[in-house]
Amino acid sequence: MTNLTTRSGTPVSPFCFGTMQFGGKADETASKAMYDACRAKGINFFDTAYVYTGGASETLLGQFANPEQDDLIVATKVGYTGGSSRDNILTTFDESRARLGMDAIDILYLHRWDDNIPLDETFETLARLKDKGLIRYIGVSNFAAWQVMKAANVAAQFGVTVDILQPMYNLVKRQVEVEILPMCASEGIAVAPYSPLGGGLLTGKYASDGTGRLKEDTRYGARYGLDWMHQSAADLAGLATELAIDPATLAVAWAAHNPAVTAPIISARSAEQLHPSLAALDFSMDDALYAQITALSPTPAPATDRLEEA
Repeated sequence: MTNLTTRSGTPVSPFCFGTMQFGGKADETASKAMYDACRAKGINFFDTAYVYTGGASETLLGQFANPEQDDLIVATKVGYTGGSSRDNILTTFDESRARLGMDAIDILYLHRWDDNIPLDETFETLARLKDKGLIRYIGVSNFAAWQVMKAANVAAQFGVTVDILQPMYNLVKRQVEVEILPMCASEGIAVAPYSPLGGGLLTGKYASDGTGRLKEDTRYGARYGLDWMHQSAADLAGLATELAIDPATLAVAWAAHNPAVTAPIISARSAEQLHPSLAALDFSMDDALYAQITALSPTPAPATDRLEEA
């Protein structure tokens, strides 16, 4: 497994904080409050992207993180818009560094797969950035297992590795269990999964007619629009009530419990909203409770479709 560390040598924290809301749903004051809450709990891993909130996310994270950057792992992403060409990577990465106020970034992810640019061009560019000391780790996000392995094979030709993968993973989005998580465990690739709360579905708030991404963003509404997903969320909320714990705490702790997961990415719009996710850091989940929660949603079929072997 890739052993992620800060520049000062501290191991990566068991959770990562995602700053997608910085400068958007969270203004500067709310963003700083969440950053401080994470640091108070020992979180040293922070995630952003070139496209988040028009650059405000990177700018605010840089303001907060810059004074202690040697004690942090800061990740950003390129290529969501404009593709993974050499020119686009270099241009957007330079802008990301300027926004963050950092000469070097710990992790640079390719934000998504690009069918239009040869991987040789992409990974030669990333290898040069690493050789220059401008990035420490190379990551990919939203890649299928075959895409990760293809990328890793090309990366090796330039003397670098795919160090970390950022996939979607939560109780109602478990496709990564089929090939992605076993692949990462086998190949020593760190995993920082996003959306452990399923766009807020697993907090239970939508059962009581709450508001959030699932109602405000048609993409999230479609992503989590199946009836069985809402039933799983209701069942998780019922279990949480029995245990006298917030369902968000259970959802995050469940994602973190998978041995292939390095650090789930938690996020929120305010420090108050973030609190149940942070509480998962101190929640001890045993294997029996993990199995009980896992049974609340369908286990995906094996990659070979040989169901009798599942």
